[in-house]
Amino acid sequence: MTDFLAEIYPWTKSLHVMSVIAWMAGLFYLPRLFVHHTEKVEVGSETDKLFQMMERKLLKLIMNPAMTSTWIFGLALVFTPGIVDWSEGWPWIKAGGVLGMTWFHGWLDQRHKEFRDGQNTRSGRTYRMMNELPTVFMIIIVIMVIARPV
Repeated sequence: MTDFLAEIYPWTKSLHVMSVIAWMAGLFYLPRLFVHHTEKVEVGSETDKLFQMMERKLLKLIMNPAMTSTWIFGLALVFTPGIVDWSEGWPWIKAGGVLGMTWFHGWLDQRHKEFRDGQNTRSGRTYRMMNELPTVFMIIIVIMVIARPV
């Protein structure tokens, strides 16, 4: 199996990067939709239903598959011989960033359900602030993978 992973390494890495890009796009955009949904839309209106549809499709048709494929291809990279040395610090910090990103995805999913049920209690400001988290996680992850400072 490890020989196979080594042979397909460039493809695995390519698919992983494409998956991450798609996932990150959603992680950046969904909180922005929540900001506008919170600040500009009356609960129960036609616009409310439109925002819920856009949020649901972004989450279910783009973000969830992108997160899943990010994890699948990322784990394939982890198991490819010679790619990750777990005795170094960078893979552990990167893994923490990925877990943080995954937690944020789950947090967004919960907020989506609150909007769906007409139960959102958070302000646009909250969503604006939370929208910065994926950037922080991205910075940590990219520095750990490219610069490997620890």
